[in-house]
Parts: sequence; structure tokens; C-alpha cells
Amino acid sequence: MSANTGRHFDSVAVGESLGPHEIVIEKPRARAFAAACGMDSGRFHDDEAARAEGLPGMIIPGNFSLGLLSKLVTDWLGAGPGRLTRIGTTYRAIVLPERRLTLHGFVTHIEREARSVEIDVWIENEEAERLVIGTASVAFPPTD
Repeated sequence: MSANTGRHFDSVAVGESLGPHEIVIEKPRARAFAAACGMDSGRFHDDEAARAEGLPGMIIPGNFSLGLLSKLVTDWLGAGPGRLTRIGTTYRAIVLPERRLTLHGFVTHIEREARSVEIDVWIENEEAERLVIGTASVAFPPTD
């Protein structure tokens, strides 16, 4: 998809995949995100502080995971008329930096009259364990 095109409602199909998209979040990037959001807890900045809380090391903030899944959907939409209107996530396990993460999604429902689309999204680790799961809603204007 070129930068000047985007997804249109009539081209969306149930079962359509988003991703997979692989990413590795390095510790400095996770720290910068946490700092920018005012999250000063040691669990987001330092391995030892995180271990003192019973964690295996520093973790990626949940809002960072939410942002990654939002970007998966908006990248899929491209520059077209569709808009991400809602995304909700459930955090099933901690997300660790410096690990290969894979972002996935697929279209689960299309509401023709409302011109809306529901999408299941999730983040997996290297063992294909779903760390974060969620649902996104996309709305398209009456005509596109």
C-alpha cells in the first residue's frame, strides 16, 4: 500500500490478517517511553528495581503495548478514510524488553449498516504466548 492510498470499507473481509509484524523494544526505548509518560516506577527503568518487586527484570509499560497494537491497526488502515475509534486490551503476562515480539490481528466482524469493523489484536512472545490481547473498532464514513 503506497502512502497515498488506504483501506476502504468495501475491500475489508472477515478473516483478513493484520501483520504479523515483528519488533524488538530495546531497554532505552522502553525507558524513554516511561519517562515521557511520567512513569517513574523502577519496574520500567531498572532491572534490579524490577527484581526487587518480584519481576524478572524491567518491563515494558502497558500503555506502550497498547500503542503498538493501535499502530498495527492504523498502519493497516493507511491513509484511507477509516478511523480507529476504540481499542481495549487485556494484559495477560508481562512484556519484557529486548525480546522478539510479534503483533497480530484479524478482522472478526463487519457491520455493513454501521460501516464498522471489529478486529482482534494481540502481542505474542517468542514462544507464541499471547501476552496482550484486545479488540479494536474501526469506523468508515458513509461513502469512501
